[in-house]
Amino acid sequence: MKKNFIITVLAGLLIGSSVASAAIYKVDPAHTSVGFSVKHMMISTVSGKFSDFNGTYDLEKGVFKSLNGQIKTASVDTGITKRDDHLRSADFFDAVNFPDITYTMTTATKTKMTGNLTIHGVTKKVVLNIDMGGVVTDPWGNQRSGFVLTGSVNRKDFGLNWNKAIEAGGVVVGDDVKLIIEVEGIED
Repeated sequence: MKKNFIITVLAGLLIGSSVASAAIYKVDPAHTSVGFSVKHMMISTVSGKFSDFNGTYDLEKGVFKSLNGQIKTASVDTGITKRDDHLRSADFFDAVNFPDITYTMTTATKTKMTGNLTIHGVTKKVVLNIDMGGVVTDPWGNQRSGFVLTGSVNRKDFGLNWNKAIEAGGVVVGDDVKLIIEVEGIED
């Protein structure tokens, strides 16, 4: 009986320690930025961000076990109202009919994350680079983690095809969109 008790206690400690090392985090919008950049007229770059987003992720010993994020397309912000209204229109995001962009991780290593990105009703596999910032306890006793995801997508793969030719050659909007998502999360 004493042997069974010891095995039960050891099993409980092992299970407890594996659970304690994993944590579910909720994205902190006050300390997170969801940004992008794209070539304009082949000579410069326009940057923008989204202001309405949410997400959760499961992190265990610096490795992602899951990640799910959602962005509201109507929250696109490049600093120019006329351009933002055009991006919300049917020419680009069609925010009325496709209000959300989503990303669901399928696999991850310490440096790469693969997942399904859905934009404009089209889902494609996208690989993002991970730059892990770490895990800390804030002054209020909350556990926080931070990381940066970077990568690029071809907007035409998602049906965002609008463009205009320019007289000197080339087009108004580049096809490749660079992504930079800087995240801070709070343990849920």
